Amino acid sequence: MILGHHLLLDLRGCASEKLDSVSVVEELLREAADTAGATIVEATFHHFAPQGVSGVLVIAESHIAAHTWPEYGYAAIDCFTCGQSEILERIAMLIAKGFRASNCSRRLLARGPLSSEADFCDATDLSGKC
Repeated sequence: MILGHHLLLDLRGCASEKLDSVSVVEELLREAADTAGATIVEATFHHFAPQGVSGVLVIAESHIAAHTWPEYGYAAIDCFTCGQSEILERIAMLIAKGFRASNCSRRLLARGPLSSEADFCDATDLSGKC
């Protein structure tokens, strides 16, 4: 039994100024939620000193989270949905393009008491699937 799908993204070579902006991170996550047709329940974002942002959107369908390290051009993105897994591909591309990532690794997991790993893929070409 699969209860949901969990997408883990490692984005490298990102634009540091985008990773260090709470407004950019929040806007990208909200756009991702809109793309998914998700209902935002709550949002919280925090800027760390001297740099970096963490943010979470709690959505009725689960969550979308981001943790950024501008000094490394790196962002860790976490999306969980109880809905259709296909929407996660669009979310991945939207966020990767928004941060201007040059490299994206992803892992898509089926979650639930009887689930197993659904997909594993590494890609460096952001013109295709992330």
